[in-house]
Amino acid sequence: METRPPVPPFTEDSARQKVRMAEDAWNSRDPDRVVLVYTPNTRWRNRAEFPVGRDEVHQFLTRKWAKELDYRLIKELWACAGNRIAVRFAYEWHDDSGQWFRSYGNENWEFNEQGFMKRRYASINDLPIKATDRKFFWPLGRRPDEHPGLSDLDL
Repeated sequence: METRPPVPPFTEDSARQKVRMAEDAWNSRDPDRVVLVYTPNTRWRNRAEFPVGRDEVHQFLTRKWAKELDYRLIKELWACAGNRIAVRFAYEWHDDSGQWFRSYGNENWEFNEQGFMKRRYASINDLPIKATDRKFFWPLGRRPDEHPGLSDLDL
């Protein structure tokens, strides 16, 4: 059976690695790539949406990144135990009118034995910001290793 390391039970180091891998995948803004880290029957709560399975998650992500333009995300480990990881995150994006937002949130993740995420519960708030208040300036794609994280940015 295929695995997606690191696999549970998570240590702080392996959980940090899993969080960075998730951040990198989401910053690709490629739904085809992102859905592969989830179980085929994954269950989500994302704001008021409840996608189930990779197909629904793919549709959700396609809609998301069509609306949230120039999306850049930072995730940070909050806690881990066994097969569960809690993260906090912030991402910046703008809509098609040019209004910038910083979205803040928390996620709770649960993994199967092979390291695929079977549950993802996200709570998210959007804050309109001025373009001059942005903090995430790397080129679209993976956040460079030297770019500050959330705690370093006081977010």
